[in-house]
Amino acid sequence: MRRLGSFLRDAWALTRPYWTSEERGKARLLLAAVVVLNLSLVGMTVVLTYWQRAFYNALEEKDAGTFWSLIFLGGEAGGTWFPGFAMLAAAYILIAVYQLYLKQALQIRWRRWLTGRYLDEWLAERAYYRIALTDAQTDNPDQRVADDLRLFVDDTLSLGLGLMSSVVTLFSFIFVLWSLSGPLEVLGVSIPGYMVWVAILYSLLGTWLAHLIGRPLIRLNFLQQRVEADFRYALVRLRDNVEGVALHNGEADEKRGLLARFHALTTNWWAIMTATKRLTFFTAGYSQVASIFPIVVAAPAYFAGTIPLGGLIQTSSAFGQVQGALSWFVESYARLTEWRATVERLTGFQLAIATARATAAGPQPVAGSGEAVTMEGVTLSLPDGRVLVQDAALRLEKGEAVLISGASGGGKSTLFRALAGIWPFGSGTVHVPAGARALFLPQRPYLPLGSLRRAVCYPLDATEVPDADVRAALEAVGLVRLLDRLDVEDVWDRRLSGGEQQRLAFARALLVRPDFLFLDEATASLDPAAEAAMYRLVTQRLPQAGILSIAHRPAVAAFHGRSLVMAEGRLAAG
Repeated sequence: MRRLGSFLRDAWALTRPYWTSEERGKARLLLAAVVVLNLSLVGMTVVLTYWQRAFYNALEEKDAGTFWSLIFLGGEAGGTWFPGFAMLAAAYILIAVYQLYLKQALQIRWRRWLTGRYLDEWLAERAYYRIALTDAQTDNPDQRVADDLRLFVDDTLSLGLGLMSSVVTLFSFIFVLWSLSGPLEVLGVSIPGYMVWVAILYSLLGTWLAHLIGRPLIRLNFLQQRVEADFRYALVRLRDNVEGVALHNGEADEKRGLLARFHALTTNWWAIMTATKRLTFFTAGYSQVASIFPIVVAAPAYFAGTIPLGGLIQTSSAFGQVQGALSWFVESYARLTEWRATVERLTGFQLAIATARATAAGPQPVAGSGEAVTMEGVTLSLPDGRVLVQDAALRLEKGEAVLISGASGGGKSTLFRALAGIWPFGSGTVHVPAGARALFLPQRPYLPLGSLRRAVCYPLDATEVPDADVRAALEAVGLVRLLDRLDVEDVWDRRLSGGEQQRLAFARALLVRPDFLFLDEATASLDPAAEAAMYRLVTQRLPQAGILSIAHRPAVAAFHGRSLVMAEGRLAAG
């Protein structure tokens, strides 16, 4: 594991941006309010220790009048006026409720800002796509955005405020305890404020032992977050591919795979349980001893008559506060290990995004002055460096239809991705006319979550597309049966057949009306008659669009004026 200094720098690098962002004003105001309320709770705890002293002294003296006044409206005890317990409790509850409420408000605002920032960075320059291609170590980015950010914000605020409260509590009570404990004679040496020194030694010993016992939890909590995410991802993948599993009768194999991932989860969980058991044995024992330890230490003075019962109780309470503040590390150790694991996962995710964005972009579309899409000297490689396509050239005019064919695995789909500007491995230039709209339809169309209307209009804003246009496009591609379900929200890539999804993609092309339309096996799931109908539709409705198709079926050639063949890493006339 990395050294503490490096870890703290990473934690600060994750924390600092929000507090210096455009939301810093409201964030700092909320934090200040939470801190003030937090300190108010500490102050009320100090008051309560003095109240307890007066209360127990009244019990010892059998002073019923003072006893009942201290319970309700307050009264004088030992020459000092004290508020009643009812008043203290009501104020404490009110402060505690609003401290929690404002802290939660700060949490959700911080998490919202972080989520937006991480999504921006992950989606920018298609870093999400490059990470998926090249970085197998950066597992489950969905979990890092959804869960790790939530845990980071929650733990950072809770641990930070807890540490602050402990520091303030320590300085608030250490003077109280010093004044109460008096000197202690040891081997002829007078030790002033001996209870303070006892509390410090007790806490230092506990902190050292807690770290020694609980250190394995740092690695185990990091791993647990990963195996939990892996198991959840496997379940989601099964849910999204139910038909493929059912067609292959793959239930037994899926179960084996799921149980194997769950076994990794449970194995690590048992290791966490064992480590936590050892740590809990210590922390529980530490806490139990701490509850009686100060009374045992102060009891001789009480029995000697030098302090009253109230003084004994106040001494015990002050010792507990000092010891508790000094033992913050012991009590928070398990959560600190979880926080450290979260920081390391988020830091690793940021590094993966930066690395992906710094990766060579491959052939990139640039705005050209002409009216055609042109590709010059394009070489395409796989992530392992193997060259797929060498020195490819292409020209697609508006109103022209070009077909590319060739054997499977020859690089046609990679060329399709390069034309879209998303393939990061290779070199060369793709010129696209300035201001031209291009639409890319792959074999398996992407249907976003939400309503059918959104799926048809994507990537346009569905609220800005006239209803009549959407309905006309669906009718044109033969999806009349779906007209009454336009505003139904569903997982449409599971409700529609492969052929229906491809028809919907052609409806999308009619709505976008691109200047250049690129099709990669976009009719592979349609029968020959439907395939011909879709090509006739786009050539008639989009006569000015340049169309480039990648297809295997010979019949598709009839709808294209020119053919190219991809063979042996070369793109040549067919």
